[in-house]
Amino acid sequence: MTEAALLQLDHVALTLPSTAGPVEILRDVTLSVGPGEKLAILGPSGSGKSSLISVAAGLERPTAGSVRLFGQDIGPMDEDGRARLRRGRAALVFQAFHLLPNMTAEENVAAPLEIAGLRGAAATARDWLDKVGLGHRPTHYPHQLSGGEQQRVALARALAVRPQLLFADEPTGNLDDATAAEVVALMFDLLADSGAALVMVTHDAQLAARADRRVQMQGGRLSA
Repeated sequence: MTEAALLQLDHVALTLPSTAGPVEILRDVTLSVGPGEKLAILGPSGSGKSSLISVAAGLERPTAGSVRLFGQDIGPMDEDGRARLRRGRAALVFQAFHLLPNMTAEENVAAPLEIAGLRGAAATARDWLDKVGLGHRPTHYPHQLSGGEQQRVALARALAVRPQLLFADEPTGNLDDATAAEVVALMFDLLADSGAALVMVTHDAQLAARADRRVQMQGGRLSA
């Protein structure tokens, strides 16, 4: 691993129980992501892509191997420790948006800023809503927004903390083709401005083509 690597996975495996017995989800995955790098992980449904994101981001513990995030081995850390390590440095965007339904767009974007103890959270949230083209809808709740607008809010929320690394799990999976193209262009523009690295899983080859590097997952294994 180079010292500059933001993320390093070494021989990572993940085995989960099932009624039919243990299931190998990830098998001997080794992967490194450097500052500012845009990595796309392609593969069919069930190949282990989302599980790889969960393990890499410290949302799930691997069964074997090691995960280093920002140079720190997250294996010995508890859930709170992993959350502290991610705070303000790593962010996540999901297919299902995961906006808080009882909060406005502005409040959803401001929430992680407030958790991180940053000043001027509301003003920063409004600024990021402007960046994603929703400066005119700060008081709207998620149910009042289209799918594309909700994903724009989710992007603003993720990037407002100025993370070094963004994890994106099928970020356009719930969007129609035209809306997906707009959100993808916006995401890469914002990442170019911020300099953040990206680890994105997708089954969309056109979306993956925007990345600097692409790898393939099949049956829980990774190949270039």
